[in-house]
Amino acid sequence: MNYTNGAAERFLGEFVGDKRERLVLATKFTMAREPGNPNSGGNHRLNMVRSVEQSLRQLVTDRIDLFYLHGWDMTTPPEEVMRALDDLVRSGKILYLGICNTPAWRIAEMQALAAMRGWSPFVALQIEYSLVEPTVEHELMPMAATMGLGVLPWSPLGGGVLAGKYSKADVWDSRDTAVSPSRKGVIASSGHLTERSIEIAQEVREVAEEVGSTPSQIALAWTLANPTVVSPIMGARTLAQAEENPDALEVTLSPEQLDRLNRVSEPDPIFPVRFVERPLVQQLIFGGASVARRS
Repeated sequence: MNYTNGAAERFLGEFVGDKRERLVLATKFTMAREPGNPNSGGNHRLNMVRSVEQSLRQLVTDRIDLFYLHGWDMTTPPEEVMRALDDLVRSGKILYLGICNTPAWRIAEMQALAAMRGWSPFVALQIEYSLVEPTVEHELMPMAATMGLGVLPWSPLGGGVLAGKYSKADVWDSRDTAVSPSRKGVIASSGHLTERSIEIAQEVREVAEEVGSTPSQIALAWTLANPTVVSPIMGARTLAQAEENPDALEVTLSPEQLDRLNRVSEPDPIFPVRFVERPLVQQLIFGGASVARRS
């Protein structure tokens, strides 16, 4: 992983120390280490192998417990990726595989390749998922549930929007943020500083007051209510936030509160779901019988 030019991994390696066998270490590859050098980035075997070797040195370890493909590069053949990942697993340098920020159809293709060839499959999926970014519920979350992938949502607080940091006065057109280096500008460029997101954050605040919790804890607890979610990835900026967020594990949301949060954030249906769910189409498919899938 090349965050802060590798400093993040070096710091983590120092922190782990003699606690290595009590921890699960995860890292990623894809992003370029050298601007202008295509060999230093992407999903191809060369960058993958070099990234693993660099991470092993920086983390001061003999293996990576969970190794993620950080983002699909739209270029490297899936067969090359899955074969190279399997070679690294067989070498013992990696134990398990994960994938991030990739279309559901592509992940399904790669899982099928692994199954057919006897290669190591993905076991984890890291995607943006929060009350202000629920659109992954269309394809990626059902895919993960069906394939048994543990989901680790990143940005579960929507860049701080769900923590109550912003109001309607902060609504910002994401098209105007290209020249803004501020934290607010970065969040706005994600598309999360909208009136709808602020309304969702207000509902989160109201539920937090009812529960006697904080908005951040409610937003995290909402992700944990989804059985496919293993653990949200928390990006605390301060020590106080780092101490506050784990208490989300103690939050219990009532069915009524979950329903309110789900309704205020529910994404609009997309094709083909919006087509198949039409009463006429249901009539044509099932002949008027009531049919439901058993869980």
